[in-house]
Amino acid sequence: MSDDDRLIEETLAGRTAAFGELVRKYQDRLYNTMVHAIGAPEDALDVVQDAFVQAFIKLESFRGRSAFYTWLYRIAFNVSATYRRRRRPVGSVDQAREDGGEEPVDSNLGPLDNLERAERCRQVRQALATLSEEHRNVLVLREIDGCCYETIAEILDLPVGTVRSRLHRARLQLRDELKEVLTEEH
Repeated sequence: MSDDDRLIEETLAGRTAAFGELVRKYQDRLYNTMVHAIGAPEDALDVVQDAFVQAFIKLESFRGRSAFYTWLYRIAFNVSATYRRRRRPVGSVDQAREDGGEEPVDSNLGPLDNLERAERCRQVRQALATLSEEHRNVLVLREIDGCCYETIAEILDLPVGTVRSRLHRARLQLRDELKEVLTEEH
């Protein structure tokens, strides 16, 4: 029995602190994914909280056919889709960056290197925000969260071939969006 299975079993038996352990285990990873998928840290926080509430409520329906985090991510992506429909329009990428604070900085880099890195990060975020939701979600899950194709397919309830196709298109779109940035560096 995996650690997640044990915690789920304990939660269903009435020990709610076990669910708290699941939350602690996955909240940062889920939040990071949602920030990139949604683009606004405060909205991502709301989505993550709602996803954990939904997961707790629906925990009895978890059958273990996939990993717990896969099931949780699927709930979070469904919550985020509902949330975005209710909250249009979404704030700007620059506003999301301001709300989210600065990225960690490598102390070995000089001030100009840090500025260039910050500018590249801003450009990548801006380009990522231009992708459609279906392409951005696949790209974030694969490239930022490191999920395999099968896990992405489970989370988004898609065939693996569709995941591969959307990922390919998302990469092409992102490359086109970033073409100017890439040419400036060479």
